[in-house]
Amino acid sequence: MIRIAVDAMGGDNAPGCMIDGAADALKKSEEIELWLVGQRDVCERLLAEKGISDSRLHLVQASEVIATAESPTDAIRKKKDSSMVVGLKMLHSGEADCFVSCGNTGALLVGGQVLAGRLKGVRRSPLATLMPTVAGKSLLLDCGANVDARPTDLVQFARMGSIYMEHVVGVKNPTVGIVNIGAEEEKGNALVRETFPLLKACRDIRFVGSVEARDVPQGGVDVILCEAFVGNVVLKMYEGTAKALLTVMKDSILSSTRGKIGGFLIRPALRGMKHKFSGEEYGGAPMLGLKGLVVKAHGNSTGKEVSTAILQCISFAKADIAGKIEAALAEPAGEETPSV
Repeated sequence: MIRIAVDAMGGDNAPGCMIDGAADALKKSEEIELWLVGQRDVCERLLAEKGISDSRLHLVQASEVIATAESPTDAIRKKKDSSMVVGLKMLHSGEADCFVSCGNTGALLVGGQVLAGRLKGVRRSPLATLMPTVAGKSLLLDCGANVDARPTDLVQFARMGSIYMEHVVGVKNPTVGIVNIGAEEEKGNALVRETFPLLKACRDIRFVGSVEARDVPQGGVDVILCEAFVGNVVLKMYEGTAKALLTVMKDSILSSTRGKIGGFLIRPALRGMKHKFSGEEYGGAPMLGLKGLVVKAHGNSTGKEVSTAILQCISFAKADIAGKIEAALAEPAGEETPSV
């Protein structure tokens, strides 16, 4: 059994969406056991109202809630009986193999590194999210954790992302590209220019050079590498553009009788496209490089997204991604001396 703690009180739609997601995940997999961490009386009432009962679903009392707007460091330090802190402590103690939360991102990033702890050799833990592309899916990291990353951090991110794509997503020998403003090696800011030769010198990753933002939706590379400021801008722009295109398409179809007839005929194809680019299909963003798995789902996640985030933990745990990352970083970096 893979033991997963779920932050029942974190997120805009908690605890309802967390309970719905947990129930859905239990129906879809017999390999998991879940602990809903939060205010027991509230969770018990909702479970009773929804008619949810499963021997693999347990409740863990946590009286406090970390709000979205709270200071991350203060929240983790002062609210020791919050659902997030209690869940992360379960991960640290080994009571849980994974922890899923839709709560305060900053607090989860701080708590993940302080309470769960980083693997030996990991300096920074990036958030990594799968993004739908024309070719399939790509892993974007860092998408929100480290806005002041160093070149050596990005090299670690590339290695961790490659391990994730190969062993969780099933992409053999995944390609790695660094987000840049042009294809030429000499382009980019200081961070990109300093990181580029380090990536070229790594023999244990398949670095293919720069990737421009306009090429990201095509899926030209499997691992898209950047620091968190750029990564978060790319992610939010990606999500916003997808929503805008669907809105414009819908308005255009409904603007005339001919459009409505055509829309009716292509409805199955449109549903397939919406399904492909829906966040519900990709779950949350794992925080790589920790001693256990921490998954951050959107604050406004639905029950389906929570379920997907929970089920994502199965392949991560089975493949022992944390162990593989620790082993990879413990070995010599596999770097050649960059030519000047």
